[in-house]
Amino acid sequence: MRRWLLPEHIEDVLPAEARVIERMRRTILDLFESHGYDLVAPPLLEYVESLLSGTGSDLDLVTFKLVDQLSGRMMGVRADHTPQVARIDAHLIDREGVTRLCYCGSVLHTVPAGMTKMREPIQIGAEIYGHAGIEADIEIVRLMIEALQRAGVERLHVDLGNPAIYRAMAAGFAPDRAEELFHAVQQKDAVRAGPLAVLTTLNGGPEVLARARKELPEESRHALQALETLAQKCAAPGVELTFDLAELGGFNYESGIVFAAFTPGSPDAIARGGRYDEVGKVFGRARAATGFTMDLRQLARTAKAEGEKARIVAPHSEDATLQDLIRKLRSQGEVVVVALPGHDASELGCTRKIEMKEGKWHVT
Repeated sequence: MRRWLLPEHIEDVLPAEARVIERMRRTILDLFESHGYDLVAPPLLEYVESLLSGTGSDLDLVTFKLVDQLSGRMMGVRADHTPQVARIDAHLIDREGVTRLCYCGSVLHTVPAGMTKMREPIQIGAEIYGHAGIEADIEIVRLMIEALQRAGVERLHVDLGNPAIYRAMAAGFAPDRAEELFHAVQQKDAVRAGPLAVLTTLNGGPEVLARARKELPEESRHALQALETLAQKCAAPGVELTFDLAELGGFNYESGIVFAAFTPGSPDAIARGGRYDEVGKVFGRARAATGFTMDLRQLARTAKAEGEKARIVAPHSEDATLQDLIRKLRSQGEVVVVALPGHDASELGCTRKIEMKEGKWHVT
């Protein structure tokens, strides 16, 4: 066996991609901070009782588990930040009013979440706790759209859904049957969806809501109105907003409005989010909550990235004038690489160089 081979769907991040990812990370976190979101950094490992509490079986299936050698208890490697951030809101921040939190870090999945997905996404996201009104959903969807645009996504399609409609229609079924129907609807499998097959056909523009009001139970009216309001408030140039009543969220713990963002060239969603008011219940505080998450690795491969800064190569010299020039250039944002003695400077990828001309150092 070749010792340098990595497991399937696990990859190194090489310099060019790492540069793009890091620039996106800084840009998006700065955006979140400008909107009042506080950064948190949960641990990579937790006891499974805390990590998977209240999230259903979907998240459990994609979570790696191991035995803690100190306590003998089962631990899990996080597959999603949301349960952890809900725990932080419930027990560490413990604020009665609105709390805005954001995060960025790696998660690990037992299987990839889509055709273009890695098993170690770099998850970045934002969440609002403490407000049950649609104003929080509007803020979150607008923030997601702005974050994707700043990351370089030029064309954006956002699907809006509301699993509250599915849950109302599936309320009379046994848990196992409801779980089966959930996945059938999510996959738009009308045959397996059986009595809920109508949801697999309700996707498109405003006409979908008009049809849904005629074909769905009366209990769906409030959820449909919320979707219509959200679409009206989040309209933006370059963004196509549509409705998909088979869009039920990512890990089957969403309780209200959900959304998924797509862009041409990527078969998988580049961002997902929604309302999950019940996640904090097991921590003793069932706070209203909504948020979204993105994978920076996927974004780096699909968004239009900024070009790499042109580098300057400098000769290896202790000349004080040269050192002053190098410091000045770096302070202006230039990338200056000093060529070490005995090495070919052409391997450094520089397009300009510092050289001595007529007794002075110049960039040429």
